[in-house]
Amino acid sequence: MILILLINLKLMEEISIRETIEPLNRSTLRNALKINGTVRSYFSEFLRNMGYLEIPPVIYSTATDPLNHPVFDTSFEYYGQKYSITKSMIFHKQISVQYLGKIFTFSPNVRLETSDKASTGRHLSEFTQIDIECLNATRDDMISLAENMISGVIAEVKNKNSQDLTDLKRILNQPEKPFVKIRYEDALSQHGKHFEDVLSAKMSDPFWIIDIPVNEREFYDREDPENEGYLMDMDLIYPEGFGEAISGGEREFEIEKILQRVALKGQSPDQFKWFIEAASGGLLPSAGFGIGIERLVRYLCGFPKIEMVTPFPKVPGKRSI
Repeated sequence: MILILLINLKLMEEISIRETIEPLNRSTLRNALKINGTVRSYFSEFLRNMGYLEIPPVIYSTATDPLNHPVFDTSFEYYGQKYSITKSMIFHKQISVQYLGKIFTFSPNVRLETSDKASTGRHLSEFTQIDIECLNATRDDMISLAENMISGVIAEVKNKNSQDLTDLKRILNQPEKPFVKIRYEDALSQHGKHFEDVLSAKMSDPFWIIDIPVNEREFYDREDPENEGYLMDMDLIYPEGFGEAISGGEREFEIEKILQRVALKGQSPDQFKWFIEAASGGLLPSAGFGIGIERLVRYLCGFPKIEMVTPFPKVPGKRSI
């Protein structure tokens, strides 16, 4: 019985590796990687022309994004110091922008999502996002920037990767600006708790969800001083059922408000010690957002599953190498 079990486990490992390697030979992956290259090149050039400075990513840190949903722990000790693999660079970019003004980074992130995320078609445990932050910017500034980036990259891919899109039988719609904005509470009341899926399937262009409730986000997002209980946040949603594209907004910058929001989430300032210490010295307002590169490439390619865009995908709940 033990021998049979070991043989079966060995077979599972071999199947897992074979299933991971075989997609490397698919022409669709080659198409996706070429489009990925266009996306990265376009975003880099666009942001540099706008005066943004690229900074290197942070791979592990003593404080990282706590997120607003459960994931498996990635913390470890190194020379007596506790670190965690970076889930996002939210704290690092809010501090560095105080000195650098306008920044962006291609940030590799690890979020060990629970296995229920495997069936969404849009979750990876290991992914890259382009993280952007601007000093003294508002949500409206960031919405305008993001719309120009998304519209621009779609046009760029249609121009430079026309053969790849033809190979994939993908017809991309060029969205009109400004994108539609929908208040969170309006979307919820009209379409129920799965409003994102409903609206994403219904819409033909990307659209914004704005005025998100405080309890739906983490402490670093700024509460609207004129609309208590709601944030100066925005989420961009892709059409055609592709789901969330961008999450961002204005940041809390007053230390008293930051500490109140940490307490409201049931968290301890010790979890974010270096960030709290830096914020205690005074922060200027900033705003920013992140765009998941793999999710964007999936949308541009029209793929049903996000794992089709990358050579060695880490899908929650599935074996990988």
